[in-house]
This record gives sequence, structure tokens and C-alpha cells, in this order.
Amino acid sequence: MTTHPDLARVAFAARLARHGDRPAVLTDGHVLSYRELAERVDDVAARLGTERRLAVLEASNDVDSLVAYLAALTAGHPLLLVPADKPAAVASLVAAYDPDVVLRSGNGTPVVDERRPGTRHELHPDLALLLSTSGSTGSPKLVRLSHRNLDANAESIAEYLGIGPDDRAATTLPMSYCYGLSVLNSHLSRGASLVLTDLSVVDPCFWELFRDRAATSFAAVPYTFDLLERVGFAEMDLPHLRYVTQAGGRLAPDKVRHWARVGEQAGWDLVVMYGATEATSRMAYLPPELAERRAGTIGVPIPGGAFRIDPVDGMEHGELVYTGPNVMLGYAEQPEDLAAGRTIEELRTGDLARRHPDGLYEVVGRRSRFVKIVGLRVDLGQVERILSDLGVTAAAAGSDERLVVAAEDVQDTSLLTKLVAESIGLPRPAVVVHAVEQLPRLGTGKVDYPAVAALGAPPAVAPARGARAEGPEDVKRIYAEVLDRPDVGDDDTFVSLEGDSLSYVAASVRLEQALGQLPPDWHLMPVRDLAPRPVRRGRRLVSFLETSIVLRAVAIVCIVTTHVEIFTFQTAHVLFAVAGYNFARFQLHGSRLPRLRRQLRSLGRVVVPSVAFIAVAHLLTDDYTLANVLLLNGIVGPQELTSQWHFWFVEMLVYVLVAVTALMALPWADRAERRFPLAFPLALLAIGLVSRYDIVDPGLPKPAPVFWLFALGWAAARARTTLERSLVTLLTLLTVPGYFDSTVRELTVITGVLLLLWVTALPVPAGLRRITGWLAAASLYIYLTHWLVYPALVPVSPLLAVVASLVAGIAYWVLVERVMVGFRRTPEPTPGGRPAATADPR
Repeated sequence: MTTHPDLARVAFAARLARHGDRPAVLTDGHVLSYRELAERVDDVAARLGTERRLAVLEASNDVDSLVAYLAALTAGHPLLLVPADKPAAVASLVAAYDPDVVLRSGNGTPVVDERRPGTRHELHPDLALLLSTSGSTGSPKLVRLSHRNLDANAESIAEYLGIGPDDRAATTLPMSYCYGLSVLNSHLSRGASLVLTDLSVVDPCFWELFRDRAATSFAAVPYTFDLLERVGFAEMDLPHLRYVTQAGGRLAPDKVRHWARVGEQAGWDLVVMYGATEATSRMAYLPPELAERRAGTIGVPIPGGAFRIDPVDGMEHGELVYTGPNVMLGYAEQPEDLAAGRTIEELRTGDLARRHPDGLYEVVGRRSRFVKIVGLRVDLGQVERILSDLGVTAAAAGSDERLVVAAEDVQDTSLLTKLVAESIGLPRPAVVVHAVEQLPRLGTGKVDYPAVAALGAPPAVAPARGARAEGPEDVKRIYAEVLDRPDVGDDDTFVSLEGDSLSYVAASVRLEQALGQLPPDWHLMPVRDLAPRPVRRGRRLVSFLETSIVLRAVAIVCIVTTHVEIFTFQTAHVLFAVAGYNFARFQLHGSRLPRLRRQLRSLGRVVVPSVAFIAVAHLLTDDYTLANVLLLNGIVGPQELTSQWHFWFVEMLVYVLVAVTALMALPWADRAERRFPLAFPLALLAIGLVSRYDIVDPGLPKPAPVFWLFALGWAAARARTTLERSLVTLLTLLTVPGYFDSTVRELTVITGVLLLLWVTALPVPAGLRRITGWLAAASLYIYLTHWLVYPALVPVSPLLAVVASLVAGIAYWVLVERVMVGFRRTPEPTPGGRPAATADPR
């Protein structure tokens, strides 16, 4: 056991309260003082107990993760940091190290999942933190860092950057990554502030938050500068920006010079840095006044550190060796290694370097099998082992730009690209998989790695026979055609181009056909990150479409066939859950006012075509009244069921959207939703259940209450972890039964919600893929038009009545889209020059 009442602590974590009421953490809707942060940290530290235990933190860039991290350091519990969005890596490391406690974000309070009382581990007194060096593979090889490592590196970074209490750093990197974590540590050590966010630098909302919170710095890896160039960063007005740091891989000297000049003109400094996880992040920095003149160097050792260069046999340049108080204790590859103390005194970097007469160091090459890509250190041997475990003979090479894999006897390189990228945590465009008959080899029989790397050069990249590659231009073409936006750029996203849930369907169908299965957040990804990838064009009997798309298509077909009386299968209420699900996905990004604009715009996209069609129906028939046209029948309509109730679904949807839009316009509600993304819709669900169980009369003559189903779908979209999904599942199973007088109908709603919760995509016959997309996109319009279409055709043929209703609805959808294109206005600009996003909640 490892109980130590006088155990060493990490100083900057244990002394938070000394900074008093100074702001420690600023988010989009909240400010947390150091005193308040210390109280939260002390509370979680008390829950962890005094006996030292091994903890794992599923970390995100949120307050809960920060509090849990600091609590573990304060209480002296060795902590293993793992990215929360990589469940495979979490599972792998939990299995390998069998932690005593697992920490994760909750709804404002970190979750402390105790796997056992006490501990089963022998933990060295100096051990404070465990970090991976190989991206998100879940590799059991970890870096062991001490309390002194963390304090020393934080102080050193704060010293050479001149961090003071008035500085505010915006988080642009994951805290599970040593570079991102060093930003937190160095600022907390000086009583400075953190602008905590997980927004990307390509998101206009990031820059809105950056300005609003008067941020003074942010951290960048080489890939970040490509993104900054796309969003017009050089022209942005950022009056408080003091410096930008760069690490995570070599930035080309010409780019260093370019951004140094940009910074000089705009009044901020570029600080190029060099480091490694084994050195608790930083080993060298280039003084900003030298950035333009000495762009090819890594600079000088950080305060307290030193370099030397050891000769390497057969090489012109020697290996760079670092010493300093931030050098790790050593590696861990199994739980027993956690009892070990210091096993190394210096860090052999694996980099070949030279020292210039002015004392600046320059890295000229590598002698190891590691590369850094978009800021992640990738173990090429680990990539080959991952593929070998799958039965694939492969060789991996790479540069600072991309990972190149040559794989023998592989049919579907697209699938393999996706697997490799997800396994190591790289964006798919940074991975090139090339199918070869045999791996290229030297005369000695060893793999010819330069030849493998050459496969990744643009002229040499060719898709496998029977496959074709879709590039950024193809993605731009799809966006331009679907959204009628000829101005699509590499940095644009589906959301920034004003995509909504109707165009979302059309775009996703075409993109998946071109690129393969899309990541869940593709609508927030820049065009460049969605391409290129080779796609196998062989015959497929089954295709996969996103669950919400399939549910919308199936539901609207069932609604029409039920009304035609071919069979009875009522699915309308499933669509209210889908509407809540999509509201959470599309409408809750960014700050309050842009959100409100998007929500009002999306509400208009429901109301305008509905009112227009119902007005025509009112003029052509005697079935509808002015109350129908104004969408007020649910409030002033007759008690008995008549044709005037045909459009009840549209009215209820509009009522719900008006209610949630008005609610989210309130500053306190907006702040609450951001802080408690799951608890907020669960609270709305509780309110909705008041009318669902007739505790309070909703005041509507006929329709049964549906707001609670909308809230249930909203909660399904916000449930991230297995525990959260299980909670929403339980609530679904408890609340839906008894709502209808039909068990089948209740099971239909339950099935719909559970599919949204647990299943990302559903299979459809490959030949029906495009038709399914059309039906989903046109679902609202089919619902509107079928009331006028099917009655005249039922006597001729019920099947014809169904088909004609579906076709008429799709035709109305096409007409409305063309009319809206004609009236489309230039998007309202947001900070940073990017267009405001919009999305239909359906």
C-alpha cells in the first residue's frame, strides 16, 4: 500500500487558492475564480481519499477534466491521462494498467468511478503523471513524470514566455497531449487565466470567444498554421494577442519567417519551441526576435536545461542529448513499472543536430522510427504492429506532413486508411495507404523505407485498380451543388456554408458515396479534412446511412402508407425525437446570438413552406381554415377530429421550436446548457413529463404532448458515454410505455430513440441509398403534400397513391430549395470574416 501523509505535491496545483478571486478559467458562458477552482479541486481530492491510488482520467478540454486533473495532482494520486474521445485507447490502457479509479467529465462535477477500495499497485512516491508518447493507439508504453518534472517545466515555460497574472491562454490542443497540458500548467503556475474551449481555430465561434475573453496567446502545431491561413488569421483584429507558440513538429523555415513577419506587423510574437513528452513537453525555444533571421533552428535550451551533442558512428552529425529537471523518471510498459524510481538521468532525443557559433541548435535529421504529424508523435513500428495484428503485412514511413503505409494484398485501402487514422488519432487526410503486391525491399532483404515514403508523394499516389480518389475539388463540387454555394473554400465546413438538416441529408449521401463512411462530426470539418481518400467501387448489396436519415425516410413512408390504409404503422412521434436529436447537433454550436440567428432562420425554413402550401390547400379545398394557414389550429381548432387536424404534426413541431428558441435566447439558459449539456435536456424532459402524465393540462385541445419526446431526442444527442446513454435508455424505457394505447406504437418510439442512442448508421439496400436520402430530405414536404395527393388516387390504386404522394413531396422540396436559392442572401459575417452557420432542426 502507498499511504503517505506528507507526500510531495505538485506546487502549482496545491496552491491555487493563493491567487484568490483572480479569474482562473473562462468559458463561453462562465468565469471561475482561482478560489472557486480550488474549492472544486479540494472537493474531488477529498472524494479520491488520502491513500495513493492509480487513476485514469478520460480528459477533454472542459472544466470537469481540469478539476479532476488538478485534484489528482493535489492529492498525490498518480494519474494516467487519456483522450476521452478515443474509447479504444481508454479501454486498452484500463485493461493494461488496471487503475483503481477512473475519472471522467460529468455535468458540472467530475465523475469518480472507484473500481476498488484502496489500491492494488505499488506506486513510487515521486510518480505524478503518466502520458502516452504514441498518439491515441492505447499503447501501454507510457512516460513516467514526477511532481518535480511538472513544476520545473511549468516554471521554465512561464519564465521564458514571461507569463504574468494578466495573461489568458486559449486552449487549442487537447489536455491529454503534453503540449496542450503544458499550456495549462505554465499559466496556472503564475495565476494566469485559461480560456477553456474545444472549438477548432476554423470555427468562427473560437475567434469570437477569443476576442470576448481578451485572450493573449494560443498554442499551434504545424498543421494549425495551415488552418490559420484558411481562416484569414493574418487579417484578424485581435487586440489582446501577445504571442503564438509553435511546437509539435518542425515548421518549415519559410513558414516560420512568414508568420514571424505577420506577427511583427500585427504586434504579436511567434515563439518556436522544441520538446518531447519525455521532457514534460519543452526543451528549447527560439527567442521571438530571432524567429525571422534564424528560422531553421530550434533555439536555445529552456531555463534550467542543457544540450550536448554525442557523436554517432557513420553520421556527419551527432545525437542531441538533453539534461534538466524536467527529464522523465523513465518509461512504464506494465503496472509493475509504476513502483520504479528514476531510471534515466538524461534524454537521448533521437534527433541529429548541430550547434551554431551563436549558441543556437539546429535539428538536421532523425535516427529513430518516430515522426511527428499534425503535432502527434507517431511510432511507425506501432503502426506496423497494429496492422500485423489484423493480418496485414505492411511497412510505415512518414514525414511531418503525412503517414505513408504500404500494404500487401489489400483490396479496400479506404477502410484501412480509416482504421489506421482512428487507431493513432490522426486526421484521415494525413494518412496515405498504398496497396502493393510486395513491400519494396533493399538488396539485403530489409524494407526499403525511402521507397515506401515515396509512395506518398502526390505524383505517385494512385488508387488501387477498380478504385478512384475523391479530392477537395470533388467535395467542393458536392457542396456547391447541394448548397448552391459556388464560393466553397478549403477551410469551409458544411455548417459554415449554411447547411441545414435537409441539405445535410443530400450532402451526406453524396459524400459517403464518394469518400466512404463519414465521421460523426463531418459537418463541422473543413473541406480539406474530408479528402482525399481512395474509395473502392466494387459492387455492394448493402450500404450504410446515418441513423437519423434512415429513421426520417422510413417514418415518412410509414405515415403515408398508414393514411392510405395499406397497413397501419404509426411513426410520427419518432420524428419528434429525431427533431430534438438534430436540434442538439445543429443548433447548439457557437455563442448565444449566432445560435439565436440560426434557430430563427431554421424556424423560418419550417414555417414558410408549410404556411405557403397550407394556404394553397385552403384556397383549393374546403377542408382547411385560416387557423390552419396560421398554424393555430392546435390552439383554436375544434375538439373533434376533422380534416383541420391534418397538419397537427407541423403545428406541434413549430410550437416546440418556438419554445426552445425563446428559451435559448435567455442568457441564463444559454449558460446552463453549455455547462450542463446533458442535464439541461434532462431537465426539459422532466418538465415535459408533467404534461405527458397529465399532471398539468398543456392547454391544447387535441394533440398529446410531444415536447418531452423532443427533449428525449435532445438528450440522446448529448449522451456521450456508455453510462449516459444507459441513463437515457432507462428513461426511454420508463416513460414511453403507457403513452399510447398501442404496444406496437410504443415499441416503435422506443426503438427509434434507442437507435439514435446506440447505432451510428443503419444498412439500406445499395440501390435504395439515394432514394432514402431524397425521402429523408423531403420528409416535411411529403407530409404536407400527401394530404392533397392520395385521396384522389386511392380508388385507382393504393400503391399508386403512396408513390404519387412521395413523388409530389420530393417535387415540392426541389421547388422550395430552388426558390430559396433565388432569395438567398449573403451570409451575415461573424468575427474572423467567416459566415454564420445555420441548420434546420428536423
